[in-house]
Amino acid sequence: MESITIYLYVSMTLRHLHIFVTVFQAGGITRAAEMLHVAQPSVSLAVRELEAHYGVRLFERTGRSIVPTECGRAFYGYALHIVSLFNDMEKKMSSWDETGTLRIGTSITIGTHVLPALLRACRERFPGIHAEVVIHNSATIERFATNNSIDIGLIENKPQSPDIRCRPFRKDRLCGIAPPGHPLAGRNDVTVAELSRYPLLLREKGSGGREMLDACFSLEQLSVRPLWESVSNQAIIRGVAAGLGVSVLPCLLVEKDLGEGSVASFDLRPMLERDFNIICHKRKYLTAPMLGFIELCLESGK
Repeated sequence: MESITIYLYVSMTLRHLHIFVTVFQAGGITRAAEMLHVAQPSVSLAVRELEAHYGVRLFERTGRSIVPTECGRAFYGYALHIVSLFNDMEKKMSSWDETGTLRIGTSITIGTHVLPALLRACRERFPGIHAEVVIHNSATIERFATNNSIDIGLIENKPQSPDIRCRPFRKDRLCGIAPPGHPLAGRNDVTVAELSRYPLLLREKGSGGREMLDACFSLEQLSVRPLWESVSNQAIIRGVAAGLGVSVLPCLLVEKDLGEGSVASFDLRPMLERDFNIICHKRKYLTAPMLGFIELCLESGK
């Protein structure tokens, strides 16, 4: 009996975990087998061996499709980081003397106006570290932190995932913009109810500012359908300047256009303020450069 137990523990290899993670991410056995360049029965067998070993069901099988069970989703969180940690070890041990990489993800506002100075300071403090950056909306950056595609994320809202650790590092404010001469231009007492009566040019759902504004509309029980939705701040600013509607964007993004007079500002009441947040996975091992970058972020908000 003892020898069987030992065999089962030895048989649960990193290969099993790697196959499980691939099946989970691919959403099916066939696609996972193609990605791994192995036979489909081998993938199915590895999943069955994991289920037999732990005595749980990791996937529900409905015809040709599979759906992770609640246990499978929990198991994925552990398996992903075990596999990722092993891969990190392999890369670092095989290239110990080479330059390390810090993977950073930021929202568009932070990536445009805050990150360049942070990276310059990071390069001065850690000259041997190479920073790889991805800039996207806050929801996408949170997803990248959850699946270990990045080491550290900087976003404009509170993360939704319970697997993410969050720490604020500076304040930000949202600013209303309108065409010059618009009835809202120059006012400092615009309510969201009044704002909702005008054509709105807004960022896409998933961006930090949009989520904050949608929450305000929801609190007032207002149903709002934007005239425009765009991932491009500049497209929105140009649309407002052309008289197509009004918008609410981070103050950092519209300073130049306000100074040039192409758009005019207005303030909402209550004022919309938010935190910029540092995020990473709760089980992420933080290296000295990662901790150093986090410290630089905190220093920038003082």
